[in-house]
Amino acid sequence: MSTSTISVDEFQALEQKVLRAVEIVKREREARAAAEAEVASLRQQLTAQQSSTESELNALTKEREVVRQRVEKMLQQMDELL
Repeated sequence: MSTSTISVDEFQALEQKVLRAVEIVKREREARAAAEAEVASLRQQLTAQQSSTESELNALTKEREVVRQRVEKMLQQMDELL
């Protein structure tokens, strides 16, 4: 019957590898959480920008319609003069 023995140095090396792995996983989780928070923030900004753009587009569309009506009215008045 043979028993495998692990030397103190081998055990310490293994322990260091485990600790490094834990640190890597911890950093990756933190990076993922930061990335997810940034994505959420960017989505919120995009939604706000889209809303602003839609409002501006609606205002410009209304303004264009007012200008169109004024031009039509002027053209009618010019037609009446001729």
